[in-house]
Amino acid sequence: MKRSIVMVMVLSLLTLLSPAFGADAPAPALDVVTLKDGSVIYGEVVEMSGGLLKIKSPAAGDIIKVKWAEVSTLKVSHPIPFHLKEGTVLIGTVEDSDPGMMRLKAEPMQGILTVPMDSVASMNPVMQPPVTYTGSLNGGFSETTGNSHLRNASLVGDLVARSEQLRLSIFGRYVYGDDAGQLLVRNSRGTIKLDFFVTKRFYWFASSYFEQDTFQDLKLRTSLSTGPGYQFIEKGDFAGPWFKDLTMYAEAGAAYFNEDYTLAGDTSSARGRWSIKLDWPMLDAKMLLYHFEEGFLSLQSTQGLYYTSDTGLRFKVIGGLQTGFQWTMRYNSVPAPGTSSTDNLYLITLGYGFDTSRKR
Repeated sequence: MKRSIVMVMVLSLLTLLSPAFGADAPAPALDVVTLKDGSVIYGEVVEMSGGLLKIKSPAAGDIIKVKWAEVSTLKVSHPIPFHLKEGTVLIGTVEDSDPGMMRLKAEPMQGILTVPMDSVASMNPVMQPPVTYTGSLNGGFSETTGNSHLRNASLVGDLVARSEQLRLSIFGRYVYGDDAGQLLVRNSRGTIKLDFFVTKRFYWFASSYFEQDTFQDLKLRTSLSTGPGYQFIEKGDFAGPWFKDLTMYAEAGAAYFNEDYTLAGDTSSARGRWSIKLDWPMLDAKMLLYHFEEGFLSLQSTQGLYYTSDTGLRFKVIGGLQTGFQWTMRYNSVPAPGTSSTDNLYLITLGYGFDTSRKR
């Protein structure tokens, strides 16, 4: 009897308190940015660097960018690092203050620091290591036995090392295939390119290109080139999960172009070179669409053109593991006698990718 009375009392108490339990949790406090023209922006302060303040706005569903010089007052409810121009770094929140000033509550210090807004160099910047590395190694293999004896293998790798002024790009590819020991396909390609950035976008490159293909009668194709390039799109130029990591550059210059053949006569010429590279990581690099093309146009003959391109799509599986599809096209307007001018290669690969650059 006593147990029943206790149960009734507990159930009654839960019934009385049920509205409190069912109430929604309070929404996190929004940061407040007031501009000198009186406009007010509510959201989350993400970063201020290069004189540009970025606010993640729940109303707009995107990143809003405003000039730091146009900000009158600032209120930040979550602790972030503030880098002052004289070198000090303070981590804390910002309370309401007079125009042009910040009342910074630094952690773990007690009390409030009043800091002029024009003394702040950056807020919550992405701190990159002096040199970042990105790259991947991808391979494919298939083999049949029994009535047929086919074997195909491919290996594709790339590496990019980037500092503030230099960018080193290395690429390599090898493809092999045979039928019961009889060679069907064997070709390889390698490139090394160094870019020296004169400004944040404009650079000068030096590039080397090497290629071999047994069924093009090609022992070795070599090119050495140099010229100007420009980084048209860099990471962070766009906002949102689809475009924020998009990059693209284009370059053109002069090249020495040489082809050594097994049976045909060797050739060499002065050529103009161009290239375009597009990398489009989407949804926090879960998917990557890429395109790279490189062309060599003869300056001595209107018929001399060699062109190659790689276009593909990669998908992140888990961690650095990735799978993808690539189409490679090669065109030679003056091929060796008895060979075709165009070759197409289709690859399905599985491999590993890495990126040491820091992301927010």
